[in-house]
Amino acid sequence: VQLQASGGGLVQAGGSLRLSCAASGRTFSDYVMGWFRQAPGSEREFVATISRSGDNSHYADSVKGRFTISRDNAKNIVYLQMNSLKPEDTAVYYCAAEIRTSMVAIRSTAWNYDYWGQGTLVTVSS
Repeated sequence: VQLQASGGGLVQAGGSLRLSCAASGRTFSDYVMGWFRQAPGSEREFVATISRSGDNSHYADSVKGRFTISRDNAKNIVYLQMNSLKPEDTAVYYCAAEIRTSMVAIRSTAWNYDYWGQGTLVTVSS
């Protein structure tokens, strides 16, 4: 599967952005999807994940209550709605996909994912 992330940009603290990740290739609903981010000088970290069905999701504590992951299996897109953005959310955001048989499984560890998008830069100014 090929993943194309978009929607990044420059936003003031307290603002919102919605990231999109469009998938092509294999059946999108076969994949658990995740969002990760990497700030300059830091390791890549988990942000959010959503199950194949979309019924199950999980968030990093740092974004819980502010970010929402969702997916549209008919359009082959996973979204990350980011509200109440903070300067510490500044990073390159990556979407990732993992083939799973379970419809409700989720995944928060980067090394399990099979495919990665190219990343989209989010910059939050104070």
